[in-house]
Amino acid sequence: MSTENEGNEGNAVPAVPSVPSAPPVPAATPEGTPDGVPPATRADEPVADPGAGTTYEDQPQAPTQPVPPLPESHQPLPQPPHHQPYPAPQPPAAAGAWPPPPPPAVPSYAGGGAGGPVWGAPVAPSSDAPRKPRANGLIAAVVVAALVAGGIGGALGFWAADRSGSSNGSTTVAASDTPKDLKRADGTVAGVAAKALPSVVTIDAQGGDGEGGTGTGFVYDKEGHILTNNHVVASAADSGQLSATFSDGKKYDAEVVGRAQGYDVAVLKLKNPPSGLAPLPLGNSESVAVGDSTIAIGAPFGLSNTVTTGIISAKNRPVASGDGSSNKNSYMSALQTDASINPGNSGGPLLDAGGAVIGINSAIQSTSGGGVGQSQAGSIGLGFAIPINQAKNVAEQLIKTGQPVYPVIGATVTMEEKTGGAAISAAGAGGTPAVTPDGPAARAGLKAGDVITKFNDTVVDSGPTLIGEIWTRKPGDKVTLTYKRDGRTATAEVTLGERKGDS
Repeated sequence: MSTENEGNEGNAVPAVPSVPSAPPVPAATPEGTPDGVPPATRADEPVADPGAGTTYEDQPQAPTQPVPPLPESHQPLPQPPHHQPYPAPQPPAAAGAWPPPPPPAVPSYAGGGAGGPVWGAPVAPSSDAPRKPRANGLIAAVVVAALVAGGIGGALGFWAADRSGSSNGSTTVAASDTPKDLKRADGTVAGVAAKALPSVVTIDAQGGDGEGGTGTGFVYDKEGHILTNNHVVASAADSGQLSATFSDGKKYDAEVVGRAQGYDVAVLKLKNPPSGLAPLPLGNSESVAVGDSTIAIGAPFGLSNTVTTGIISAKNRPVASGDGSSNKNSYMSALQTDASINPGNSGGPLLDAGGAVIGINSAIQSTSGGGVGQSQAGSIGLGFAIPINQAKNVAEQLIKTGQPVYPVIGATVTMEEKTGGAAISAAGAGGTPAVTPDGPAARAGLKAGDVITKFNDTVVDSGPTLIGEIWTRKPGDKVTLTYKRDGRTATAEVTLGERKGDS
């Protein structure tokens, strides 16, 4: 209750204000007051003049027959109306003041009009009954005020308990920390990571000459095959040591089953694989769309079990990566992502929002010149992954035969980027013909000097772009090449040939 009137002094006993014959209209509820809760009395509300109105003795009599009064011990307490709202509480009297203030004006009892008795008014005495002392009226007023105040207090208490939602009166909520509540829903990044991490390994490759490094791989099947990048294991492929460490810290020796330098794909096998291996599910990289969410898992700079997120920022991005040697470059028509990828992420899975592998993280774009004294380049938001459809085909071939198989057109193209396409060279490597005699390109009528501008419906702007597109196919596939010769445009249907092993 408000204490705004505490400290006001006054010794006069204020008279009880007259009781209206009809229920008073309550003031508008102030803003912010909950529905059903009577507004508190404001300090600036007008207060009835203590000298105004009538006393109990001066209360006008109701036009009814006089009723003999009951003995004082049998006087019933006034009952509140069943359907009338509680009147607004009155401020308490000044400290030490007596008698207390009169009860507030109240509505007619049970909806009675001006012709009946009113709640809070004394029963009309008979003409021969002695008058009760005034003190009794004051005691009755105190009882009525107490009942009214108790009703308002109960309503406020009920509203407060209902709003807090707590039976013990606490206004705080404790967060549960049980393992059940810490589980993450499927489809969230945390949920996908929790399922994928046990199937991702950190690869340590140490060559016989001391050269080596750290990369990533993931469980490809239940037999213990691990899929990764060729450049992760190349230093230890011939003479060295390879190991794979799972997210639980368990470490296993591994060996190379096969590797494809041109695709930058390699397959390892755990020497003593544990039981219960869970291969990561493979998605469909052809159905990926720009803007799709991505999750990358790896060991950037040796920090194992690192999870980063992003989106697919481009598709069919031609990428040539390697050590700069013309015969050691890898080519891909890559998925581009802005998920943070750094050295050590190589060979790790690029997942979609559902946790399926859509690519193998392989390369990054960097602003670093790579000069002496410069540190390794870091992520600038341009990472590239080998599409999983292509990597799966290569992996199956490596597991089956131990060597890669490449689709080819039987022509040598230049690696220049300003030719307006993929130009067929004047001569091949080592003085061999640029167009292999009786090869796929020769049978389709292509010649040295022709500039290939399209591979099916994909625009070709350079030699690496053409190679990357060819390597997304299989030997025996039929493709349409659009080319220019002497200023004229023509098309040719080519059946792709094959080349086994790296050369």
